[in-house]
Amino acid sequence: MFSTMPWWAWAGFLAFVAAMLALDLGVFNRKSHAVSLREALAWCAVWFGLAMAFNLLVSQRMGSQAGLEFFTGYIVELCLSVDNVFVFIVIFQYFRVDPRYQHRVLFWGILGAVLMRAVFIFAGISLINRFHWIIYVFGAFLVYTGIKLAIPKKADGFEPEKNPLVKLARKFLPVTPEFHGGHFFVRPHGKLHATPMFLVLLVVETTDVMFALDSIPAVIAITRNEFIVFTSNIFAILGLRSLYFAVSGIMQLFRYLNIGLAVILVFVGFKMIASQYVSVPIHISLGIIGAVLAASILASVMIPSQRKPE
Repeated sequence: MFSTMPWWAWAGFLAFVAAMLALDLGVFNRKSHAVSLREALAWCAVWFGLAMAFNLLVSQRMGSQAGLEFFTGYIVELCLSVDNVFVFIVIFQYFRVDPRYQHRVLFWGILGAVLMRAVFIFAGISLINRFHWIIYVFGAFLVYTGIKLAIPKKADGFEPEKNPLVKLARKFLPVTPEFHGGHFFVRPHGKLHATPMFLVLLVVETTDVMFALDSIPAVIAITRNEFIVFTSNIFAILGLRSLYFAVSGIMQLFRYLNIGLAVILVFVGFKMIASQYVSVPIHISLGIIGAVLAASILASVMIPSQRKPE
């Protein structure tokens, strides 16, 4: 069922998001700089604290069940975002983006992600409400994605230049051979040119669309209240930039996280498929997700990495 939240609740949340994004780019990150690990961890704490404060508000206004659903959806989306982070690392390394301007790319990329995910969330819930059998398609897709995620990938398998939007941009827009600071467009000799920074933004945006196809059905499997799905998703996305800078500094701690994420996707996929016959309480789902994440992180820390001999 669609949420019965009044229009002012939606407007208030969107106003909060707009205000935080304006503060982020216009005040705290007005000057381009390389984000340190300490700064990234501090901002991770800030975004998590804001999400938990909102979680408390949801629990008070909508009940403890809604609060648990928000928290579970937020944790699932936040953990699945780690996979985005690894791809962002590859993208920035591939295009050799100056660390000073990476935050700018992620800012505009995440602004676009907020808009696209809103469309995906409302479309997904509307389809499930209208055609219930689609829930089985979503569930099967999550199981398939989880199995695919667990299969090791080749290190050189990701080629951003083969992105269809990048090819299209190069076909219709002249692109400068070099970066121009943090600018996406420049006008040399009065003619508009895109910069490689704009191509990076296109790759980041399309990558997020692909990840949204996994993460949004996973949260819809937890709740079909579109207000909770949307707000939990957006809170996780807002913290994604800080998560990127934090994880890129300590990425060796997450070697087995993909296995944990694969198990979670398979679990929520089967939960979605079996929803007509078996109802898994939200606190049990949260416990299973938490245990899988803790086990994958613990394994990453305790099991030594096998380095190839030089």
